[in-house]
Amino acid sequence: MTRAVYRFREFQLIPDTEPDAEPLTYVMQCAVCEQSGKRGDDQATAHTWATGHLKANPDHYTYREIITRPCRFEPGAWR
Repeated sequence: MTRAVYRFREFQLIPDTEPDAEPLTYVMQCAVCEQSGKRGDDQATAHTWATGHLKANPDHYTYREIITRPCRFEPGAWR
């Protein structure tokens, strides 16, 4: 009969700040018509799109800011 020993490890979810991590990105989406601007790494550009969309569609008042932040699990202590 084979005997097995199991060990458990804790992990912590943290923002990925490694040099090879995906970039932080921003995009604005109109909550009325679901149109979105271009996804990019500059928050101001995303907000500029929303301003332009409002000018073109004066009755579209509500927007979503969608931020993509890369994360990774960091291994912790064995238990």
